[in-house]
Amino acid sequence: MAFDPATSSSDTFDPRIEGPWTHRDVAANGARFHIAELGEGPLVLLVHGWPQFWWTWRHQLTALAGAGYRAVAADLRGVGGSDRTPRGYDPSNMALDLTGVIRSLGAHDATVVGNDWGGFLAWTAAAMRPALVRRLVVVSSAHPRRFRRSLLTDRRQILAADHLLGFQRPWVPERQLTADDSALVAEYLRAWTAPQHQPGEDELLTYRQAMQLSNTRHCSIEPYRWLMRSMGRPDGLQFSRRMNRTLHVPTLHVHGAEDPVLLADTAAGSGDYVDAPYAWRVLEGVGHYPQEEVPDAFSGLLLDWLKDPAAAG
Repeated sequence: MAFDPATSSSDTFDPRIEGPWTHRDVAANGARFHIAELGEGPLVLLVHGWPQFWWTWRHQLTALAGAGYRAVAADLRGVGGSDRTPRGYDPSNMALDLTGVIRSLGAHDATVVGNDWGGFLAWTAAAMRPALVRRLVVVSSAHPRRFRRSLLTDRRQILAADHLLGFQRPWVPERQLTADDSALVAEYLRAWTAPQHQPGEDELLTYRQAMQLSNTRHCSIEPYRWLMRSMGRPDGLQFSRRMNRTLHVPTLHVHGAEDPVLLADTAAGSGDYVDAPYAWRVLEGVGHYPQEEVPDAFSGLLLDWLKDPAAAG
């Protein structure tokens, strides 16, 4: 991966936003990862999507900690306070980032909660390292094989994810993502959030500033370049075969009924890959970011499922 020589000038933004949580770095899978941590108890690892960073889980950090869990929100490779490495943005390697973080935190296993690309990686981690994933919570994401099939055959999903095609151009997306103080990031977030739950200007500004950090614009879209360009390549076909296995991990699958970018029809049916307690929950009037659009309702759903012994099998 070659880096854009014109890096952002807005490195005054500190992604380690203050709060009741503690910030620190952990080493995993050959890189350094920033985490925000709060509470004690069973580990719950929270994994963000695009174009966000750990801060998207701020509501769940406090809710989980208050309910007796050790909540950890991690920045993915290339985003927020984590390392910008020259390579390693394929889902297999990024899933090993997550399981490496679990090990570095001294835990035997964790409940992994992932939104958007974080959900894609959560599916992948559960398939690759099932002993380290105690429970799985997937938010606004489809099983990798379901998503791949939809991107190849479903015209509605192809149109909904047209930004992925735009990301394939060299350097143009990077420049667009930082133009006008990353105004495009705000446009994506507004478009992908349900009309009745639109983010405030302060929230949008936080995500715009995070995208301005050096090389975030490049690193954050590298996974999507791999996703599309590997469709017919041996590495992409090998990954798809690797994901064609049954998961024995209790799974909660949450989706917004008004999600305009990852359609509910695409995500539905992902339970075919799970041979364990599986719950499919559709949230009416919610878009792509349930954890921020309806934080109390989402946190309540998450906690009820975590505490339900029947859901663990």
